[in-house]
Amino acid sequence: MSKKVHEFNDIIRKLRKDIFGKGPERIHTVFVENMAVSTLYGNITPTEKFIASTPEGLKMVHAARTRMIQDLYTKSPPEGMEELMGTKLLHLFSDIKIEEDFAISVFVFEDNISE
Repeated sequence: MSKKVHEFNDIIRKLRKDIFGKGPERIHTVFVENMAVSTLYGNITPTEKFIASTPEGLKMVHAARTRMIQDLYTKSPPEGMEELMGTKLLHLFSDIKIEEDFAISVFVFEDNISE
């Protein structure tokens, strides 16, 4: 894993830990053209697991996780991300599979970021 990928993953992990109280246990990121595609494993807190044990709770945890992250990135990119990548973050697409406890985030940047 390149230093840039490692630093990118650290930014994601720190932000999510600050927001949800628990960051992902493992992150795998690849840079493709102007996108960073990150797969995040081990995201869900014990409280979220409990809440998600009902169909209504599952929907609530899913909505909270996806909306909070997307809203946060819409307001402003995480500290240091654009500097690290050398370009502006334009969009974030994110989804999570609560049952399997993994998430996918696609970060779209203004310029090519592939190494």
